Order: sequence, then structure tokens, then C-alpha cells
Amino acid sequence: MAQYIDLHCHILPGLDDGAPDLATSMEMLHELSGLGFGEICATPHQRNGLFIPTEEAIARALGELAGEAGKVSPGVRLRLGAENYWDEILLERLRKHTVPCYDGRRAFLCEVNPVLLPPHLDETLFEIRLGGCLPVMAHPERYLPVQREPGFAETLGRQAALVVDLEALAGGQQRAETKAARRLVEEGLAHAVASDMHGPESSPAVAGGIAWIGKRMGPAAVTRLLAENPRRILEGELP
Repeated sequence: MAQYIDLHCHILPGLDDGAPDLATSMEMLHELSGLGFGEICATPHQRNGLFIPTEEAIARALGELAGEAGKVSPGVRLRLGAENYWDEILLERLRKHTVPCYDGRRAFLCEVNPVLLPPHLDETLFEIRLGGCLPVMAHPERYLPVQREPGFAETLGRQAALVVDLEALAGGQQRAETKAARRLVEEGLAHAVASDMHGPESSPAVAGGIAWIGKRMGPAAVTRLLAENPRRILEGELP
């Protein structure tokens, strides 16, 4: 089975609305490993007024999970990132070059308000790229401008890696989100896909999304969206 890379997963225990405890984290790890994921990027939320776990808390949770995971799933690699909400905290971190990136390198996961996108978003993304970082946009299928105007996703995708949720592809989300997610994949606008798993109960939907890609696009697309392109994104490259 291919060794997929999950760029978006709320697997760390007790930090946000993902795994509430270590036992749940281990269930999620078991499910993802069974679906073929050999690398899992833990991406705890970073959002002002809601979830701002400290570096110490994140390190503690990661160490706790890695210790247990090494005993039962030694072949799975845990990597660290964050899901950065587009707010004043992210903007300040961008100015100070302190954004939590994947493995502390150049690519960072972010999300925006799905209804009211930041003004001049494409220009800001361009400036971020000029500064040496790669924005990775989580679940673009949720954003109303993407749902309404296919060309908008193409514009965003010139400056940011677009990562679609597998659960949306499976049809487990709102109809508009599923339609947009499938269009992004079919038209080659999505650079990668990810689980965005918050609990083990979403495993069937994640599996369904992988199956949909394989049936609709073929095994080469599965490898590209779940292994090849995620690897390039982690290296800071826009596929």
C-alpha cells in the first residue's frame, strides 16, 4: 500500500476540537495507518479567542503521542504543523516571521473565513511567496467565492497550495462543498487532499474520499494528491 502523507489532521490530544485524549489520538492513528498514511502532520488550530495552544503544550502533546505511537505503529512518522486562522495573530506572526510552519520550515497551513475572505487575499499570498514562505490553504471547497466562481480557485492556486478535504469528496459535507471539492480535483486545481480528521469516526468518509479519487481519476491521481504533491508542499514547493 502507498505511503500517503496527511497534511491536515487534528490528532494531538487535548489541544483543540480534535482528539480530546491520548486514547482517541491512538484510535485516529490506527485508522489513518490502516488507510495507507505513513506520515501524519499534526495541525492543531491556532485561532485568536478560540484555540491558541502554547508551544510547550503542543510539544508535550506531540511527545506523549509519539511515545505511544512508537510502540504500536513504529512505521508511521508524526510531523508537526498548525492550522493557522487568518486573523491578527497570523498577520503579526507573518510580519515577525514566526508563523508555525510544517516542521518549522517554509510551508504553513492556513484557513480563512469561508464567507468573508480577507481583502486583497491574492495579493497578500503573492507577497508571502516573495517572502520565502508557501501558504497552504485548508479546505478551499468551503469558501463561497470558490463555490461560486471556479476561476477564483485558479487565482488562489497560483500563490498557494490548495488542499481539499477527503470527507468533502466522499459527500460527507454540504452539497455545495462536495460539488466544489470534486470540481477542484477533477479540474486539476487542487494540489493535494487531506483527512482534516478530528476523530476516528470520520475514517469511513476519509476512505470514501480516497476511493472516489481512485474511481474517478485513477490510481496515478491518488498517488499524486496523497503522496507526491504533499511531499513537494512539505519541501516548500508549489506543485
